[in-house]
Amino acid sequence: MKVLGIPLYDKGMDAALKEVMDTCTGTGKKKNRCISATGAHGLITAKKDPEFAKVLQGFHMNLPDGRPGATVGKLKGAKGMSQITGPDFFGKLIASSAGKPIKHYFCGGKEGVAEELKQHCDKDFGNRNVVGCYSPPFRKMEEDELASLGKEISDSGCDVLWIGLSTPKQELFALSLLPHLEVHFIVCVGAAFDFYSGNLQKAPGWITRAGLEWLYRLLKEPKRLWKRYFEIVPKFLWYASIELLSGKDR
Repeated sequence: MKVLGIPLYDKGMDAALKEVMDTCTGTGKKKNRCISATGAHGLITAKKDPEFAKVLQGFHMNLPDGRPGATVGKLKGAKGMSQITGPDFFGKLIASSAGKPIKHYFCGGKEGVAEELKQHCDKDFGNRNVVGCYSPPFRKMEEDELASLGKEISDSGCDVLWIGLSTPKQELFALSLLPHLEVHFIVCVGAAFDFYSGNLQKAPGWITRAGLEWLYRLLKEPKRLWKRYFEIVPKFLWYASIELLSGKDR
């Protein structure tokens, strides 16, 4: 179901997990299917930037990371749509694939975060199938660097490449790696790396269910996030209201 012009996955968490698990354990060819956990920030960024909108429109799956997007999707008729946060999807897939022949590779976060995350996956989920970690530099990578990284990831036998950066950086990074990869899925999950490595506290479940995770994160990181949310919240409400009243993208 399209929300602000971006198709959001409308079948819920269990169906999304099943598709990824079945694909990774099946006999099909690796096709570099891109997944993004897309909340209001991503939707508004796409609204402002047509090129980024094309990136998300070309992704295999955009998970409705925020409650607002999922709510608008339901109001437009997608009764099976539910919020699927990037961190929740990450945690559930890592837990579900523990002990199964599904290999993971972590790419993102500050130096050392991906390695910390690997240790937590072993300790907290019993998943020892993390075959590599990489922290990208804070600059645009050269083509030869992307090729080298892509070869390393592919040679590791990786099934799911997790990218934990910010939007839109993570989606654009996934796109730049595509020509150099051979994996089943590339999944962009934002702050999941920081949450599960213990570097950032995740919002309590009731706050997420109430659609107030943005406020929780704003209170935790006001200097970094206040400008973002000052723009995103009113713009999302405005565009979503127009879309619902006009019936656009039904």
